Amino acid sequence: MPSTDKPFSSACERNRDPILAVLRDAFAMRTHVLEIGSGTGQHAVHVAAALSGLRWQCSDRAEQLPGIAQWLDDADLPNTPPPIQLDVTTGPWPVSAAADGRFDAAFTANTLHIMAWPAVEACFAGLDRVLASNATLVVYGPFNSDGRFTSDSNAAFDAWLKARDPASGLRDLEAVDALAAGIGLRRVDDIAMPAHNRCVVWRR
Repeated sequence: MPSTDKPFSSACERNRDPILAVLRDAFAMRTHVLEIGSGTGQHAVHVAAALSGLRWQCSDRAEQLPGIAQWLDDADLPNTPPPIQLDVTTGPWPVSAAADGRFDAAFTANTLHIMAWPAVEACFAGLDRVLASNATLVVYGPFNSDGRFTSDSNAAFDAWLKARDPASGLRDLEAVDALAAGIGLRRVDDIAMPAHNRCVVWRR
């Protein structure tokens, strides 16, 4: 029987279809996806069910894995292997099921503003090691632009984040873009999403 006590994110329910629309195009020619910070696992089951040609590898810190596993087990999809433990600051980073052991796509949602900046830097350093030469990266979440908030709600969200953890906060897209460029990723799209979020797409 499906689990009745799975973790649940109402934000995931609201944004899953707009995100899927982006990924349907961005990952059209991709096969092995690493999701960083899978959270509840809701995005994974929604996208993997719709895009059956993708092998979607969930990852997160150890305390999140049981909840993700509940979502994956209930969905019982053939293209979602068990979630793996990944702390971007310490690794170890996973190997894909592809012949070269690399992922040709990566996705993360609502993580960069939770991580401290050194962890964001570590995340891109790790991606450099595991992404294939033709990889696509998609990041969903709120961003600042040119050092400025893009909405009053994002400014309030940033203040809330910093009150909880001073090391967190909305990231400047230009700073993240520089990290991406440093590992050979070129920004190819920046898509406005509901609630002042964005989906940013980079390709190698």
